Amino acid sequence: MAPPQKGGQMRPSRYLFALGTIFVVLFGIVIGFGSGSLGDRLHPRLGLDLVGGSTMTLVATTLDGSPPSAENLEQARQIIENRVNGFGVAEAEVVTEGNDHIVISAPGNDDTVIRNVGQPAQLRFRKVINTTNDDPGTVTPSATPSASASGSPSATASPKPSATATPKPTATATPSATANPSGSATATPNPSASASADRIAKLRESVLKKLGGAAAVSAQLQGPADKATDPTTYAQLEVFRELTPDEVSVLPANIQFNVPQVTCDILNKRTPGSIDDPAVEAVACEDTGNTKFLLDKAQVQGTDIDTANAQLSQQGGGWVVNLIFNGEGAEKWTALTREAYNNDESLPNKCIATQPDRTGAKQVCMVAVVLDNEVVTAPSINEVLSTQSEISGGFTKESASLLAQQLKFGALPLSFVPGNVFNISATLGTEYLQAGLLAAGVGMLLVIVYAFFYYRLLGLVITLSLLLSALLTFGMLVLLGRSIGFTLTLAGIAGFIVSLGVAADSFVIYFERLKDEIREGRSPRSAVPRAWLRARRTIITANAVTFLAALVLWIVGVGSVKGFAFALGLATLLDLIIVFLFRHPMMTLLARTPAFLSPRVSGLGRVLHHATEDTPTTGSRSARPKEA
Repeated sequence: MAPPQKGGQMRPSRYLFALGTIFVVLFGIVIGFGSGSLGDRLHPRLGLDLVGGSTMTLVATTLDGSPPSAENLEQARQIIENRVNGFGVAEAEVVTEGNDHIVISAPGNDDTVIRNVGQPAQLRFRKVINTTNDDPGTVTPSATPSASASGSPSATASPKPSATATPKPTATATPSATANPSGSATATPNPSASASADRIAKLRESVLKKLGGAAAVSAQLQGPADKATDPTTYAQLEVFRELTPDEVSVLPANIQFNVPQVTCDILNKRTPGSIDDPAVEAVACEDTGNTKFLLDKAQVQGTDIDTANAQLSQQGGGWVVNLIFNGEGAEKWTALTREAYNNDESLPNKCIATQPDRTGAKQVCMVAVVLDNEVVTAPSINEVLSTQSEISGGFTKESASLLAQQLKFGALPLSFVPGNVFNISATLGTEYLQAGLLAAGVGMLLVIVYAFFYYRLLGLVITLSLLLSALLTFGMLVLLGRSIGFTLTLAGIAGFIVSLGVAADSFVIYFERLKDEIREGRSPRSAVPRAWLRARRTIITANAVTFLAALVLWIVGVGSVKGFAFALGLATLLDLIIVFLFRHPMMTLLARTPAFLSPRVSGLGRVLHHATEDTPTTGSRSARPKEA
């Protein structure tokens, strides 16, 4: 057989240089762009079953005390899971238990994520009708809210730094109260919450009995009662201090606002979802503020938002949440800001509390951004706004990201009572990790021992390939954990162990093809490229089948199955890189050495021996010998 032309010979150095470049770039990124010590930069992200973490149980609540529907519970679970993954916490477990429990488990020691992802995040935009200071001792009306703000083309606000978007759990479809001229506290339930009507009626009756004549007194108030100017009326309202937050929630909005004994502390502890009904007025306070806001009906809701993102304000001032309204939402937002800017005196819901615009020529209304039961910010509207706006409120990066994730993935269809957060010890996880690494090491050692026993010199290629594949896999684990939040779990380790068998198969295919070529009369040097051409398609096909199987598992699987599939698919792809950029070039280099021609050293054994004995003197090929 004529030797291959020199121009067509492979240049192994190019392939090895490409592989070296991949390693340099990969570990350069891992080490150069990491934080902490070198050990911290080279530390992969480990899962709950390996390093421990935190777990919390959320209990779904409904107004009538009945279990939630399976559809709502599953929808809530999916939204919570999306929120967790939106924070980059991979391999977190969000599962339902029974008919009203959702259990969230996340790796690591930071339990902030699981404490916040269960918040309902019902967003409402309400025009501010009036404000008053929250001071049970001496309450005086105030036309200037504590969170002074100014509208801008992006609707930026400048509220107090304490006005952060960290809501409390809220409920859905809670009946809201409306004022009754007779002075009785009547509730207007959401039509979809008819099952809770009896409960609301009984609670309202209980509240009226407890208040006695104070209910009629409160209904006659035209504004917040003032102890200094009307001590008699103020004293008659003291019974309101005995009301619980649940009882306060069924009071009409004007009573909640005008009675000073109904403080912000009580309002912030109301039944979750007390002001979710957008069709009625509401009263709310800031998280830690001392101002009560009397709020108009909600003309714009969270469902009118197309997307939300946390970003640094282009005008300075820290983190904000940028909102882009959808088509219908943009029209509602424009109408609301126009109404607030014009502040038509003829409207029945005209603003009593106003602020001057930028020029000071006119008084404009404020619009409160209400998240669940609390006011996040209440900027004054200095011009008519349209599609894009932003919420500012002394946000940190974490709180802005939390609000953006909540709005992006939607409000929860249920409200939950959060349980205690339990930390899972990492002791058992460490044992699992050690056992997994031991299993991987034993598996690799057995492959190496078998390779050296059966293939000898070729076993060196197998060993180096496995070591390089392990290093490449490790670097990718660290990089993916840092960039997309991939978390290594015990199931992932199992996927990498299974991938050792895939790598061993490609060795066997290649080396057996090499033996076939030598049996057919070719020299070892010429047999290497021929064997590669015949084995390459089989190796690619086998790896493609394994990768497709992993892909299907990843798509249809849940929880740890996804981790197993991702690890198996990743290891399969990396094995192909090692096959093309290291194994084949190394075989080409070895084929040029004298040791490769020795049956005892090369591992080709009697194949070379018989090939030497049976080499024909003519140009024909030898008969295929039997191999012991």
